[in-house]
Amino acid sequence: MKKYNIQREPFLVPTDDGKVIEEHFGMASIPGDLSIAKMIAPPGWSEPFQIPEFDEYTYIIKGKKQFIIGNETVVLGEGESIRIKAGVRIQYSNPFLEPCEYISVCYPAFTIDKVNREEN
Repeated sequence: MKKYNIQREPFLVPTDDGKVIEEHFGMASIPGDLSIAKMIAPPGWSEPFQIPEFDEYTYIIKGKKQFIIGNETVVLGEGESIRIKAGVRIQYSNPFLEPCEYISVCYPAFTIDKVNREEN
């Protein structure tokens, strides 16, 4: 039995908001304890507020991404990263003019039923 997994064809998660999600490891691709995805959020993109049941680590490759964490707004740019702990109310968005390319790592692995998105 191999002691490693190589991901050459990440799972392209279907979206209806213009966001590109390539899951390299996670419940939709190669299941495990965590998920790793490369994402591109187009200008003007946003998600509803949510209270995830997992820690999420984000590393910005290009562009900027906005985080509303509780009542605080944080903007990260290229080369910066953040950890959002499970149980924190957060909204992710890209209100800027350029796309934002980033890596997201979730532990435990992302599942849609553990995101707990608020209804608009």
